[in-house]
Amino acid sequence: MKTDPLLQQTLNRRALLRAGAGLGLGALGMVPSGFARAAQAAAAQAKADGKILVILELSGGNDGLNTVVPYGDDAYYRNRPNIGIAKDKLRVIDDHFGFNPGMAGFERLYKDGKMAIVHGCGYENPSYSHFTSMAYWHTASPNSGDEFGWVGKLADKMAPDAPANFLVNIADRQSLAVRSQRHVPIVFDEPERFMREAFFEEKAALESIAEAGNIENPSRRFLLDIARSANDASSLVREAWENYRSPVDYGITGLDLPKVVALLEADMPTSLYYVAYRNNAFDTHVFQNDLHQRLLTYTSDAVSAFMLDLERIGRADDVVLMVFSEFGRRVPENVSLGTDHGAANVMFVVGKPVKGGHYGEVPSLINLTEGDNLQYTTDFRRVYQTMMQGWLSQPDTNSILNGNFEGFDMFS
Repeated sequence: MKTDPLLQQTLNRRALLRAGAGLGLGALGMVPSGFARAAQAAAAQAKADGKILVILELSGGNDGLNTVVPYGDDAYYRNRPNIGIAKDKLRVIDDHFGFNPGMAGFERLYKDGKMAIVHGCGYENPSYSHFTSMAYWHTASPNSGDEFGWVGKLADKMAPDAPANFLVNIADRQSLAVRSQRHVPIVFDEPERFMREAFFEEKAALESIAEAGNIENPSRRFLLDIARSANDASSLVREAWENYRSPVDYGITGLDLPKVVALLEADMPTSLYYVAYRNNAFDTHVFQNDLHQRLLTYTSDAVSAFMLDLERIGRADDVVLMVFSEFGRRVPENVSLGTDHGAANVMFVVGKPVKGGHYGEVPSLINLTEGDNLQYTTDFRRVYQTMMQGWLSQPDTNSILNGNFEGFDMFS
């Protein structure tokens, strides 16, 4: 049987990356530096059995109570007489909860058993500042400071030799979450413009960096390695995006998730992806319901399409998506028909390997904390622990999470 040339090219590239996983350091020294870095990355990825973790941040503090609505609890409607969503408008998933009306994609994923809902996620002494609370979630260090992010520290554990292209952050600027001691994350927003900016007269000199020979000075060699890595990464990303073609409809925004699929389809040797719904979009203080439903529709459509796209490229068994926001909203509505900064919230874990259902203890809508907030019942680091140990099979997470946390039995 004659093999399609494009398919054969893809198979050859994948075989090359798999072969690289078995090469020793001596062998790497005998091949071009670009292949050596790709082979190292493939070897690091093999340590996680080819598994990929994608993190989606919903910045601004998503209102969890109007996302996964506890319609079976009368206290919900007493606290939200105007913005509470009636049962007959919800996408009911069981005898207590229903999704926001705009979340057809999430409803489908949940009913297909591919979504875990984790309730009451938060931490002790919560901050109601976007910046501060997000920093706590980014570093997995509530009420303390840490210069490195939990995803960056995870990358250091998974691949301490820091192969190129192991960690990708799709954003207009690097998130604290991916700041690493050893790795240099790939950070880009628009793939077609992902290149080093320079005046015309400087371009030839910058491009020649990739061809620099052996440098004895360690500091200079390090800087040249970084520059070379950036040049290589920008070329790979642009090529992957140019070649990406998908019939899957991501809805209005896509939330950068198509870019993840493009890199996966191009066999980018990345194990950790970080993307975000940016600009504090979910900070819904005023006339919340219509805006919030639109935001949730965009998110739900994009995540659902992402899962379909993974099926299309044959990677659905390899990828899990975790969704979080830096805090929830207060239980009572405010006088502006919105909600103010709160504490505990829901998190979502989505993917074909996920054992769908509810996880964690549902917080009480009656026994609230000072300021009318939900009591957190699940330390958010339990979910991080589940991703690292349960999904990526990383046994040593204490230094990443600054403590020991019990994960959930979430994966089949």
